[in-house]
Amino acid sequence: MSEVACNLSDEVEGLPQTRGLATVQATDRLREMILDGRLRPGARISERYMHEAFGLSRTPLRESLKVLNAEGLVELAPNRGAMVTKLSLTDLQAAFELLATLDGTGGAYACERASDAEIAHIAHLHDEMVIQFRQRDLQRYFRLNKDIHLAIVDAAANPALSRVYRSECARVDRYRYSGNRDLERWERSIRQHEQMLDALRTRQGALLREILIAHRQSGWVLAKALYDAENVDGAEPMVRRPE
Repeated sequence: MSEVACNLSDEVEGLPQTRGLATVQATDRLREMILDGRLRPGARISERYMHEAFGLSRTPLRESLKVLNAEGLVELAPNRGAMVTKLSLTDLQAAFELLATLDGTGGAYACERASDAEIAHIAHLHDEMVIQFRQRDLQRYFRLNKDIHLAIVDAAANPALSRVYRSECARVDRYRYSGNRDLERWERSIRQHEQMLDALRTRQGALLREILIAHRQSGWVLAKALYDAENVDGAEPMVRRPE
C-alpha cells in the first residue's frame, strides 16, 4: 500500500466508518490531489487506480466526484467517466479577468458595509495565515488565503456576488495554489494581504479595490505560466504516482 493510502488509513482509524465521513475524506483527498498537481488537468480518474494507489473506496469516491463536479474541479461524462477539468487558455484568462472585477467590487462594498466583527474575523484569518506562511505549510496557508478572499467578498453583503465568486474561484484554485510554491511570490502575496487588511480596516474602498485587482492580475501571470508549462506540444495528461 502506498504512503498516501497508509496516511489515509491512519486518519480514519478509530472513527465511525459512516458513508458520509468516508465521502468527506475522499473528497478532501481528491481535491488536495487536484490542487497540488498529482491529478493533472485532463487526467481520467480511474476508480480502480484510486482505490489501489490511494486507498479510496469506490462508493465514497463516486459520491466525492459529484461534489467536485459541482465545484468545477471534475467533469463527469456518460461512458467516459470522470476527468479532471481542463480549461482552455481562453477560459482561464476569462475566469481571472472576471475574478479581478469581482474582487475589486467586493472589496469596495466591503469597506462600506462590513461590520466591525467581520473585519476582526478577517484580521484573525490573516494572522493565522501568516503563521502558516512562517511554518511553510502551503496547504493550510492556501485554505486561509482563500477564506480571506471569500470573507471580504461576503462582507460586501451581496449574495449574488458571493455565489458567482465562489463558482469561478473553484475553477482556477489549482493555479492559485501552485503559484505560491515560489518563495518570492509567496512573500509578495503576504505583503499584498497586509495592504488589503490595512485598507479594509481604514475602510478605503477605492484603495482596496486597486490592491485586490492588482493581486488577481499578478496571479494571472503565474497561472498562465503554469498553464503553458502543462500544455507543451505533445505532453499527455497524467496522474502522478505517490512519491
